[in-house]
Amino acid sequence: MRIIISGGGTGGHIFPAVAIANELRRRLPDTEILFVGANGRMEMTRVPEAGYKIVGLDISGLQRRLTPQNLLFPVRVLRAVRKAGKLLEQFRPDAVVGVGGYASAPVLLAATSRAIPALIQEQNSYAGLVNKLLGRRVGRICVAYEGMEKFFPKERIVVTGNPVRTEIASGNRAEALRFFGLDPNKKTLLVIGGSLGARTLNLATAAALARLREAGVQLLWQTGKLYFPEAQKQAEPYKQENLQALEFIQRMDLAYAAADVVVSRAGALSVSELCLTGKASILVPSPNVAEDHQTKNALALVSKGAAVLITDEHAQARLYDEALRLLADPERQSQLSARVRELARPDATATIVDELLRLIKN
Repeated sequence: MRIIISGGGTGGHIFPAVAIANELRRRLPDTEILFVGANGRMEMTRVPEAGYKIVGLDISGLQRRLTPQNLLFPVRVLRAVRKAGKLLEQFRPDAVVGVGGYASAPVLLAATSRAIPALIQEQNSYAGLVNKLLGRRVGRICVAYEGMEKFFPKERIVVTGNPVRTEIASGNRAEALRFFGLDPNKKTLLVIGGSLGARTLNLATAAALARLREAGVQLLWQTGKLYFPEAQKQAEPYKQENLQALEFIQRMDLAYAAADVVVSRAGALSVSELCLTGKASILVPSPNVAEDHQTKNALALVSKGAAVLITDEHAQARLYDEALRLLADPERQSQLSARVRELARPDATATIVDELLRLIKN
């Protein structure tokens, strides 16, 4: 069987795509899988690191103001659709999966115009623009949240949860502590602002380094590429106390295993990973997303007593007061952990692959 998986732009699109590919390979080892991404975006490095071939399209999103790039946008889309069409004719896939992001649009357009079975995987509670536009053209739409019929045809929706790499919850704590050089007798805080980093979390964390040292807390701080040089300088004086600034954490399974408490944005993938790993967490939703969907993602946990919510505007003043209180309260950590595990959908990836295979068969 041959499958094309298209999309990317952020880890929230890329890692679910890789999870789907891994499940296909596990179930049907002879399956040929080709990824299609956008040139210059992070999928062009992350997907090969996961062991898959990827082809890039010259495609980008619309700018919010009138620019020469926007004037050229229709031309770029047309060229990308033509290239996607040629890829489909050469690769001859049995089906195409779109996970959101710029690159999924031309591939899904080219596939549906050729009557190739197509499936969309929507991670968020508020559907992305590409997925909303193409939802009526595809055969199946796998979603993580109820109530998505306001974006998609109801009869094509299947609530599956988000695909999460199964190994994310299999990290061994002892191995994790050795991997990061951490002290097993100290509490560990994990701060993740998404694959591209988060300015608010980085500013708040930099300001709290001395407090963390005084409290005897260790830190794994994923800064993102843009913020890393400055964060590395800020963390350098605290290296001996295991306050570590890291551009990107490849072994997230070990990072979760090492952590007692997690501070995170509330992207769909992050929320799904927290549920699967059962980690006590403080969520700081990004305000810079469509329809404030990260707050909706966070409230899905907070309403069940499964996480703590702090708004972005209050993060610099309140985040580390709350983090240190939670780190010092093992009973509350256990309560949050137990409740968040109840919300996990460990079979999400398998269910999505079931839907894909059913679509191909039909």
